[in-house]
Amino acid sequence: MGGTPMRAPELYAALYVREFPAQAALRLRPVLREQPCAILDGTPPSEFVCAMTTKARARGVQHGMTRVEVETISSVMTLARMPNEEEQARAIVQEVAGGFTPRIETRTFERAFLCVLDISGTESLFGPPRQLAQELLKRIRSLGMAATVAVSANFHAAWCMARGTSTKAALTMLAEGRQREALAPLPLAVLELSEAQLATLSSWGVSTLGKLATLPEKSLIARLGQEAKRLRQLAAGELPHLFQPMETPFTLREEMELENPIELLDGLLFLLNLMLEQIIRRASDRILALSSVSVSLGLEGGTTHTRTVSPPSPTNERALWLKLLQMELELHPPQAAILHVVLQADPGHISKVQLGLFSPQLPEPGRLEVTLARIAKIVGEDAVGQAVLRDTHQPRGFRMERFRVPTTTPASTEVDVVRIALRELRPSEPIMVQLRAGTPSHLRFRNEPYRVDAAYGPWVIGTDWWNQEHWGQAQWDLVVADASDTKLRCCIIRDLKKHCWQMAGFYD
Repeated sequence: MGGTPMRAPELYAALYVREFPAQAALRLRPVLREQPCAILDGTPPSEFVCAMTTKARARGVQHGMTRVEVETISSVMTLARMPNEEEQARAIVQEVAGGFTPRIETRTFERAFLCVLDISGTESLFGPPRQLAQELLKRIRSLGMAATVAVSANFHAAWCMARGTSTKAALTMLAEGRQREALAPLPLAVLELSEAQLATLSSWGVSTLGKLATLPEKSLIARLGQEAKRLRQLAAGELPHLFQPMETPFTLREEMELENPIELLDGLLFLLNLMLEQIIRRASDRILALSSVSVSLGLEGGTTHTRTVSPPSPTNERALWLKLLQMELELHPPQAAILHVVLQADPGHISKVQLGLFSPQLPEPGRLEVTLARIAKIVGEDAVGQAVLRDTHQPRGFRMERFRVPTTTPASTEVDVVRIALRELRPSEPIMVQLRAGTPSHLRFRNEPYRVDAAYGPWVIGTDWWNQEHWGQAQWDLVVADASDTKLRCCIIRDLKKHCWQMAGFYD
């Protein structure tokens, strides 16, 4: 029998972060979290308090206070509001919530952040609603922020309860059909009321949602208009809602404005360590690793200094990333004091390399990268890497590329290939050559005479016709012997333009 499939019952989890400007500013400043701090907004001298910590409120700090009033309160620190850091923190919190469900709707407040998650049907992934809410709170706390979560079958009841719950309670579960009783003791401040509506209700002695929900609907509409019906349904936890989800972008990025310029590398590494901790935790929550990390430093004078490190394989080892960034910044230090720091990472997947039973052991990618960075610091970046042949016949026709550990086992070949190595002399050394019938018969190298027992060549190579540089050489491979009959296998070159002979190298 056909029919309309049953729809899963509605269930919402509201996440509320109060005093958001303060929590966003202190997220990457853990040493200040235990201090009474006030966040000032506006332009001097008209600055005012827009957010504060709990300890600052306990000392008498209030919203709207001026800087002069705050400075009269002892031991209260003041920080300027950082819109960029707030926007970054808002995106991160929303990203964490998006790890539980793709259906998220956000609400905008001046001093708080609120988002509501549609968690219906998520039991098979995250367990019961209470377990999901606890895990959500745990991940928000790992960001260095405090929040409250309320779970309800009604969208508006969830966010009203989240706004009215204290941070100490943190988690509230509203039973189905009991929303009105749960919302009754909450103050009217949790609703989005205008000053006129709040003044009117206060004059009637209405101070809680329970009192507002008990007022007669028709009389309330007659005095406050049609908006009163919506407010009464809000207070009773009965207002229907059309969920409007928004897409949650995923970017591994941290940004921080500095109150005081940083000139020493140690101070910068302390900040990078905190940023890496946050980025790695967010990547790990999505079972990802970091494949590359870029640090962009805003310097005094308006210039920007950007460096990027990328080890051979993605990893979440914070000590490794910090060491690579340290060596990269020591090799390329910023040329002015630092005012702004941006750390951004590209996500990747951790790869596993399975070698054959008799394959040689590969070096650990992380330790190898640190070793290469130390060598590059001593000899220069251009002298470290692996040689890759270029598409040319020109002598020393190779370029240096970044060394990488292979992620796959090379395919075996049935044909045995004999390989010999040429130890090249750099620079080539001049020699004297005696020819017989156009073939080398004797030569003098480092004031020692040698006879030629076997000669192979010449192989003439010349310039690429599409290049401006002109060159031409004839190469011979020789087997020579000295007076004691000691054999040498060498490669000599005749420069056809300069008409001179040179010893290029020896074969092992």
